[in-house]
Amino acid sequence: MAIRILPENEIKQIANSFQSPALLFANPKNLYERRAKRLRELAKNHPFADYLNFAANLADAQLIALAESPLTQKETQFNDIRPLDVKTWQRDGKWREYLTALLAEIKPNANEQMQATIDWLEKAASDELEQLATQLLAQNYANVASDKAVFIWAALSLYWIQLAHQLPRGAQMESAEDLHFCPVCGSAPVASVIQFGTSQGLRYLHCSLCETEWNMVRAQCSNCGHAKELDYWSIDDNNSSVRAESCGECHSYLKVVYQEKDPHVEPVADDLASLFLDIEMEEKEFSRSGLNPFMFPAE
Repeated sequence: MAIRILPENEIKQIANSFQSPALLFANPKNLYERRAKRLRELAKNHPFADYLNFAANLADAQLIALAESPLTQKETQFNDIRPLDVKTWQRDGKWREYLTALLAEIKPNANEQMQATIDWLEKAASDELEQLATQLLAQNYANVASDKAVFIWAALSLYWIQLAHQLPRGAQMESAEDLHFCPVCGSAPVASVIQFGTSQGLRYLHCSLCETEWNMVRAQCSNCGHAKELDYWSIDDNNSSVRAESCGECHSYLKVVYQEKDPHVEPVADDLASLFLDIEMEEKEFSRSGLNPFMFPAE
């Protein structure tokens, strides 16, 4: 997967055309506000309301940390191939500052179990935190306890979303290969989003780390690229705004959220709230191909 930073004349040509952008970069403030609001709406009468509300509080904490300590603009020469690749990007200690800020916001209302996790993270040495972060970014999720992973990932994501926001707006995908991973940072998607409005019907995958969305045609598996044996599943009915797309070739699945069925859907929030659909898919022996930042695989 390659990204090319377009010259100004090409940017203007695309802006004056009706071509849908292959990459959509998140506005951090709007994203966290929408996510927290959606999580609280979904928490009403939900069996896992406490956890959805915790996720909303963590999104609020990310928003507060963003406002109080924004990442300074970096004079960086971004690479064209995955410019913020988690495997090669030399991250600095700013993400650990965000972790400290997030823990401080959540701590006053934490339950006993969460309090123990926060205490451990607050006492952990910088090197130990960096090692855990490296394991998570390398997708070695089993090497990091899920209760710790949620906080570490939230801090890393807050750091990466701002880096992505600093990329030149003329960034454009040059290749349609290896689309299962984010073309900006190389992380796994949370879910697919079927757009409405000016991009009606287009599918964008939403990154679990830098929150970038990238376009991928709908008639193929988001994991292996095969176009056959695709099935769609839902808990309620075929009009559900959240469904699971499964592939009989690679035996994986990824959630799909439909804005035309509910304009308020938010990929992270709606994916998390549809946990029962994950249980159904696992019972059908499909493996999840994406990652929700609030639902890490068990150790």
